[in-house]
Amino acid sequence: MQTTPGPKDRNCGTCTLCCRLPDIDALEKPANAWCGHCVASEGCTIYADRPELCRDFLCSWMKSNELGPEWDPTIAHMMIYEQGPQTTVLADPDFPDVWRQAPYADALANMAANAEMSGGYVIVFVGDDVFKIDPAAAGPAAPDHRAPEPAAA
Repeated sequence: MQTTPGPKDRNCGTCTLCCRLPDIDALEKPANAWCGHCVASEGCTIYADRPELCRDFLCSWMKSNELGPEWDPTIAHMMIYEQGPQTTVLADPDFPDVWRQAPYADALANMAANAEMSGGYVIVFVGDDVFKIDPAAAGPAAPDHRAPEPAAA
């Protein structure tokens, strides 16, 4: 179980989304697939010998005092991390629309507006779909920028 000097009393607990959602080249693990070394809700079976990328990673919920308890990845079904100017949001594909719901949609729009002031942006990945959050978005849900599906006959 990893702890951090960031927000008080936060730890990974039963969360293992970082072992599932991102791709990890060092382990030949594609995105949205469980790492072969992960036991869901328990953690890494090679924790002492895990790759440096895994050693160095902490999601933003673990590091940021700005994210409240609703952003705990086990509650939000998403994990967030910073990559230079990009704020990356990886949504659990089992909960593909969670980022569009309250309280997350408005919070992501606010994050995008704040990031934009310094040349940054917010990207949401859901399975193979990628969405850039519109900083001007307001209301209970962010707009859907995917092409509409054809109407059923």
